[in-house]
Amino acid sequence: MTRRIYFLGIGGTLMGSLAMLAKEAGQEVSGSDTALYPPMSDQLADAGITVFEGFDPAQLNPAPDLVVIGNAALPRGHPGIEYVLEQGIDYVSGAEWLGRSVLRDRWVLAVSGTHGKTTTASLLAWILDQAGLAPGYLIGGVPLDFERSARLGDSPFFVVEADEYDTSYFDRRSKFVHYRPRTLIINNLEYDHADIFPDLAAIQTQFHHLLRCVPGTGLILAPEHDEAVDAVLKMGCWTPVARIRNGPARARLLAETAHETGETWSAESLDKDGSRFRVMLGDASFGEVRWPLFGEHNISNALNAIAAARHAGVPPEQAVASLCRFQGVARRMELVGEHSRVRVYDDFAHHPTAIRTTLQGLRGNVGVDEIIAVVEPRSHTMSLGTLRDELATCCAAADRAFWFRGENIKWDLHEVVNASVIPATLADDIEHLVGVLAGLPPPKKRRHIVIMSNGGFGGIPRLLFDALRDR
Repeated sequence: MTRRIYFLGIGGTLMGSLAMLAKEAGQEVSGSDTALYPPMSDQLADAGITVFEGFDPAQLNPAPDLVVIGNAALPRGHPGIEYVLEQGIDYVSGAEWLGRSVLRDRWVLAVSGTHGKTTTASLLAWILDQAGLAPGYLIGGVPLDFERSARLGDSPFFVVEADEYDTSYFDRRSKFVHYRPRTLIINNLEYDHADIFPDLAAIQTQFHHLLRCVPGTGLILAPEHDEAVDAVLKMGCWTPVARIRNGPARARLLAETAHETGETWSAESLDKDGSRFRVMLGDASFGEVRWPLFGEHNISNALNAIAAARHAGVPPEQAVASLCRFQGVARRMELVGEHSRVRVYDDFAHHPTAIRTTLQGLRGNVGVDEIIAVVEPRSHTMSLGTLRDELATCCAAADRAFWFRGENIKWDLHEVVNASVIPATLADDIEHLVGVLAGLPPPKKRRHIVIMSNGGFGGIPRLLFDALRDR
């Protein structure tokens, strides 16, 4: 039965993807948002979804069967929220709609953690797809190997990026408790989302709730050396746990849980930049991955994806072969272009650890080439200054850093510039910053300029590359 569904906040990564799933399922779909930007605006247009910029009550006349409400900038007082409540229109959060309308009766493979969710979910969906399993998926980014960020799929398997951020203004639980995974990846766990979580313990409580949703016949994949994750497992675990080792074997931080499988996945690095490595389960080798990605963090992402795919029935050797054909994810160290020995990258960086590991991976890949980090600390956690002490050192692998102070930053970024372990500059004007970067003296070898932000950052990656070509 076709239903009319309206998505309030349709321009966000999650909500836009949900709208595409509803459209693919044969529903009549429309929605609105304050502003819409590529790539999501392009994907929605390609899907034939009616989208409005700004809310008008006329968009809900006649009333839809259901309004799906996102959580980004949609509090009480928003005109759309108030209209839905006043008119008595049925509504639900995006995460709950996904859980009830799409994931029910599916084998859900959920990818959670502070870092690496988008890349790992893309890797896992790609492995299952290449194995002929035709999975559904919902990914919080744009995988370069697929046409769009979400699809229903033609099999029981569904890969979902499982975010710990809260669900909506009326449901403060983490999104992932609605997904009920059978296979759960926990990449890592650090303090984040300072706007809604007072401390790491509050996030760990939400992950404990997630563990309560995984069946006893399922599988949890957890890092071997992550004290925060181990503490969550100690709070209660009813599901077999396999481990992912990143780095050399060493003593466990905490005692093992009662549900340890004894299986440990690891990698033998064959190149110092992580672009080639051998996949191991215990002492057994399953072949070598050679791919365009680099960094120890991406090796961990790969191991998690291979192990999760094995739980769904894909032989590890087949998964390894698939990863050798993996292209990557948009805005995850995506090369915008190269001109006159200067390379410009666009990277989605939301946390000091993500900045650090990305730059370390690049340093291992490019050796003594010059690296310039251009960072907008835009995420709620960084904009509030919660992790400001870590920002002073997170760019250490670069030769120079530029810090951009956007309007949402609530503290003085001079603190980071003054404490930086590498030469650092503060900027607050995009046009001027582009001019400074484009006007730097020619590099002696090659220069790598990494633009790092979890927002649009004024389109700097493309503006900078165009400026370099025009000189």
